[in-house]
Amino acid sequence: MRVGVGFDFDHTLGIGNKLERIAFLRLLEPIAARGGHALGSLVDETERIDALLTLQRSGACSIEDAVRRFVRERGVADTESLVERFIDISLSLVDQLVIPMPDTGATLAALRSAGVTVAILTNGWEPLQTRKALRAGFDGPIVVSSEIGAQKPDPAAFSALLGVLGVPADRAWYVGDDPRTDIAGAIGAGLRGVWLDPEHLEYPAGVVRPTHTIHRLAEIVALVTQNAAAAPAKG
Repeated sequence: MRVGVGFDFDHTLGIGNKLERIAFLRLLEPIAARGGHALGSLVDETERIDALLTLQRSGACSIEDAVRRFVRERGVADTESLVERFIDISLSLVDQLVIPMPDTGATLAALRSAGVTVAILTNGWEPLQTRKALRAGFDGPIVVSSEIGAQKPDPAAFSALLGVLGVPADRAWYVGDDPRTDIAGAIGAGLRGVWLDPEHLEYPAGVVRPTHTIHRLAEIVALVTQNAAAAPAKG
């Protein structure tokens, strides 16, 4: 039976280097050109932007609504053209700022060579997450929360991942850096949760423990293939 591996994107396959924060900051210039105004210093604006992004990433609002709120709070009523401007700025920053994690390309190639199905499940919005994944050299299926209406750690998000992997939960692995959304979410949905911990951090107390911990992305190859070979066939 086939084995599937799902990956988080941000801080797992690639690093975005605060891309969306930078896009919001760059939006201040066209806001000023339309008669709007900043709400404080650069530090103040950065804190406000990070709070707004935290709200958006929690699923409380879409990225479009987050931009509309940002624009209106700064005194500009015509929000739609600036929503489009924000998206354009964000996409234009991908090649400049997104950096693949070490071993990403080699790891994906090795898994595919071993017959393992791979996909990405990521919280975020389209088309940004797909553009970031392509920048990191990933050309497989990408499941994005904004498109499926469910965010990790919701089991529905992992169910969508299983749908594209084409394997049952007990033959699926999920690799991510966030103990709560990635690891607890995956395990709660019946997958094996693999914590990517390159900094050798202490796992937070009170959170479901990972099935496995790796410190380099490439370690997932041996982990998956050896366990797959050792697993008894069902039926």
